[in-house]
Amino acid sequence: MAAPVAGKILGEVLPYLELKQDNDETKEHTESVAVPDVMYKTVEEAEKIFKEAGLEIQYQGKLDKTQKQEKIITEQIPSGGITINKGTKIQVSFE
Repeated sequence: MAAPVAGKILGEVLPYLELKQDNDETKEHTESVAVPDVMYKTVEEAEKIFKEAGLEIQYQGKLDKTQKQEKIITEQIPSGGITINKGTKIQVSFE
Protein backbone atom coordinates (compact mmCIF):
# COMPACT_ATOMS: atom_id res chain seq x y z
CA MET A 1 0.00 0.00 0.00
CA ALA A 2 2.86 2.39 0.74
CA ALA A 3 4.58 1.89 -2.63
CA PRO A 4 2.29 4.19 -4.68
CA VAL A 5 2.54 6.95 -2.08
CA ALA A 6 6.33 6.62 -1.82
CA GLY A 7 6.61 6.60 -5.60
CA LYS A 8 4.64 9.82 -5.87
CA ILE A 9 6.74 11.53 -3.19
CA LEU A 10 10.02 10.45 -4.78
CA GLY A 11 8.74 11.47 -8.20
CA GLU A 12 8.22 15.01 -6.91
CA VAL A 13 11.36 15.29 -4.78
CA LEU A 14 14.10 13.68 -6.87
CA PRO A 15 13.98 16.18 -9.78
CA TYR A 16 14.75 18.99 -7.33
CA LEU A 17 17.81 17.19 -6.00
CA GLU A 18 19.18 17.02 -9.55
CA LEU A 19 21.19 13.92 -8.79
CA LYS A 20 23.94 13.22 -11.28
CA GLN A 21 26.66 10.62 -11.50
CA ASP A 22 30.05 11.62 -10.15
CA ASN A 23 32.08 12.00 -13.29
CA ASP A 24 34.86 14.59 -13.48
CA GLU A 25 34.10 15.27 -17.14
CA THR A 26 30.45 16.16 -16.51
CA LYS A 27 30.79 18.13 -13.27
CA GLU A 28 29.46 21.63 -13.64
CA HIS A 29 29.62 24.55 -11.28
CA THR A 30 26.08 25.41 -10.33
CA GLU A 31 25.01 28.33 -8.23
CA SER A 32 22.67 27.66 -5.34
CA VAL A 33 19.83 29.89 -4.21
CA ALA A 34 17.30 29.81 -1.38
CA VAL A 35 13.74 29.34 -2.62
CA PRO A 36 11.68 32.48 -1.93
CA ASP A 37 8.39 31.99 -0.11
CA VAL A 38 5.59 33.13 -2.43
CA MET A 39 2.67 31.71 -0.48
CA TYR A 40 -0.43 33.93 -0.68
CA LYS A 41 1.11 36.21 -3.31
CA THR A 42 -0.41 36.65 -6.76
CA VAL A 43 0.91 34.56 -9.64
CA GLU A 44 2.24 37.75 -11.23
CA GLU A 45 4.22 38.62 -8.06
CA ALA A 46 5.53 35.05 -7.78
CA GLU A 47 6.79 35.10 -11.38
CA LYS A 48 8.78 38.29 -10.73
CA ILE A 49 10.24 36.97 -7.45
CA PHE A 50 11.30 33.65 -8.99
CA LYS A 51 12.77 35.36 -12.06
CA GLU A 52 14.89 37.65 -9.84
CA ALA A 53 16.11 34.56 -7.92
CA GLY A 54 17.00 32.74 -11.15
CA LEU A 55 14.27 30.12 -10.77
CA GLU A 56 11.51 28.97 -13.10
CA ILE A 57 7.82 28.57 -12.25
CA GLN A 58 5.67 25.59 -13.19
CA TYR A 59 1.90 25.79 -12.72
CA GLN A 60 -0.34 23.02 -11.39
CA GLY A 61 -3.51 23.78 -13.28
CA LYS A 62 -4.55 25.95 -16.18
CA LEU A 63 -3.85 29.65 -16.08
CA ASP A 64 -5.02 32.34 -18.45
CA LYS A 65 -2.60 35.27 -18.78
CA THR A 66 -5.34 37.65 -17.68
CA GLN A 67 -5.70 35.77 -14.38
CA LYS A 68 -2.11 36.30 -13.18
CA GLN A 69 -3.09 39.36 -11.13
CA GLU A 70 -6.07 37.58 -9.56
CA LYS A 71 -4.89 34.06 -8.74
CA ILE A 72 -3.24 33.55 -5.33
CA ILE A 73 -0.50 30.96 -4.69
CA THR A 74 -1.76 28.36 -2.20
CA GLU A 75 1.04 25.78 -2.45
CA GLN A 76 4.63 25.65 -3.64
CA ILE A 77 7.06 22.75 -3.98
CA PRO A 78 9.75 23.01 -2.72
CA SER A 79 8.75 25.34 0.08
CA GLY A 80 10.45 28.64 0.85
CA GLY A 81 13.88 28.61 2.46
CA ILE A 82 15.16 25.39 0.86
CA THR A 83 18.46 25.76 -1.02
CA ILE A 84 18.41 24.51 -4.63
CA ASN A 85 20.26 25.13 -7.90
CA LYS A 86 19.44 28.18 -9.98
CA GLY A 87 17.25 27.36 -12.96
CA THR A 88 15.21 24.78 -11.04
CA LYS A 89 11.45 24.75 -11.65
CA ILE A 90 9.24 25.53 -8.67
CA GLN A 91 5.76 23.99 -8.80
CA VAL A 92 2.94 26.22 -7.62
CA SER A 93 -0.79 25.74 -7.16
CA PHE A 94 -3.25 28.60 -7.01
CA GLU A 95 -6.87 29.39 -6.36
